[in-house]
Parts: sequence; structure tokens; C-alpha cells
Amino acid sequence: MGKNCRVGILLFDEVEVLDFSGPFEVFSIASVPKQLDKPFLVQTVSQYGKMIKTRNGLMVHPNFSFANAPDFDILIVPGGYGAEEIEINNETVIQWIKKQKDKVELIASVCTGAFLLAKAGLLNGKRATTHWMDIERLEREFPDVKVERNCKFIDEGSIITSGGISAGINMSFHIIKRLLGENVARMTAKRMEYDIIIVK
Repeated sequence: MGKNCRVGILLFDEVEVLDFSGPFEVFSIASVPKQLDKPFLVQTVSQYGKMIKTRNGLMVHPNFSFANAPDFDILIVPGGYGAEEIEINNETVIQWIKKQKDKVELIASVCTGAFLLAKAGLLNGKRATTHWMDIERLEREFPDVKVERNCKFIDEGSIITSGGISAGINMSFHIIKRLLGENVARMTAKRMEYDIIIVK
């Protein structure tokens, strides 16, 4: 991935706020010393591009709809009630995610966003995790997924899944470390006053 890596974050009604806003913040403020341009361009996308109502009522207007979205380098799929109970039954969303896998270089889920990746068949035969409250459901509904417990995130190369809510922040720092190095990840975390977890 070169300069100005485009990060797309999927939004939908009843999405968990920190699931998407945490990664949005991490990628948005990341910077590389002596480079004027930001390394990441972070944008949001939803099925229709219209105002969405997040969990607990925050209103957010996505940058794009599926119809006019650009090609992303990284796609973040957050979770929340909207993922696990609504969008998991939305075939349009599932098929869009499935198609993105062939376009993006990296797709990552936060919390129960893993259910959307699993429904799209992207986690079959792979290790994955989700919110601790939903681990057993993920195992039960998607037996081809190698579900793991007690971890912030699991890196399977082109697919990364993370645990619940705030774990998406840790996962985002991990992605920055992969792409730009540990120093940039640590500088970003320091700017956010966040205690980073570096996985060697």
C-alpha cells in the first residue's frame, strides 16, 4: 500500500459507535515523520449513503453509498446490534462485503462485524474472534470458523478480526505497525494518550 492508503469504514443503523469511531480516529491522526501528506484517507460508506442512526442515537452521514463508493485499500467492518441482528440478514450488504474481499488489500472486523465476514464466507477455515459475549454464537452458527477466545485481535494476513468495541483500536494500531512500522504506531498511540499493545 502506497501513500494515501484509502480506508473505508462500513456504517449501518445500530452500529456500535466506538467500533467505527475508534479505528476512524487512529487512522485519521496517524502521520509519518517528515511527510506532509497523511498516510491514510479515511472515509465511510453505507448501503444507501443516507444518514444512519448508530447504537444509542448518534446520527452520522456516510461519505458514500455502495453505488458511488471508490475502491478502498482497507475495509473496516464494525459490529453492534445492527451487524449481528439486522445486516447479517441483508443479502445486499453481505454480497457487497464479499465483493470487497477481491478488491481491498486488507479487510478487518471489529466486535460482531465478524458475523458479517463469516456470513460472507470470508472466515471459513480461518482463525477469528469477536466480542466475548458472542463467541459461542459465532462458533455455533459458523462451525467452519476457528474461533479463538481471550485475544484483542487475530491477524490472518489479508483478514483481521478483533474483539469487542475498544479492541478495534488495538487492531488499528496493529495495522499501522504492519504497514508503517512500530514507531509510527507508538507515536499515534502517544498522541491519543492510549496504552498501545504491540504484538511481535
